[in-house]
Amino acid sequence: MIVRLSKIVLCVALAAFAGLVCIDNLIDYGANYEFVRHVMSMDTTFRDPALMGRAITEPLLWRIFYAGIIAAEGATAILLAVGTVAMVHMRRRPAGEFQSAKRWAVAGLTLGFLVWFFGFMVVGGEWFAMWQSPHWNGQEGAFRFYMPMLVVLVFVALRDEDA
Repeated sequence: MIVRLSKIVLCVALAAFAGLVCIDNLIDYGANYEFVRHVMSMDTTFRDPALMGRAITEPLLWRIFYAGIIAAEGATAILLAVGTVAMVHMRRRPAGEFQSAKRWAVAGLTLGFLVWFFGFMVVGGEWFAMWQSPHWNGQEGAFRFYMPMLVVLVFVALRDEDA
């Protein structure tokens, strides 16, 4: 039972984290909007002509991308919360039923990983060359976000024994 409870508690913690990130981005919209603006416009990179064709300088597109990030963070929180509730309800049930209840949490953890790894490392870091920026480089922060998602995803996905 302790393993099941551990999976539930870890998902609660990550649901709270993703939810707070989403809420903070809504409350203090401008702070991370500036981040998105600088990363997408590539205005603080080395400005290598071979890569600058990727820059997006249209404010409407910055807002659309930022809205997508915030929505994905919120969806991560919701999926993790639903998964947590499902696991709590099935915590004393046979292993197969508990395993089935994990699907929402697995979806939330996967989405969270995609937001912070694919969104920030692949798109931001490599496509928009964020790694070149001395000020607007969020790769370390993204690493601190996607690694717990990945580790908990692996742990939650492990099969459980009957309670």
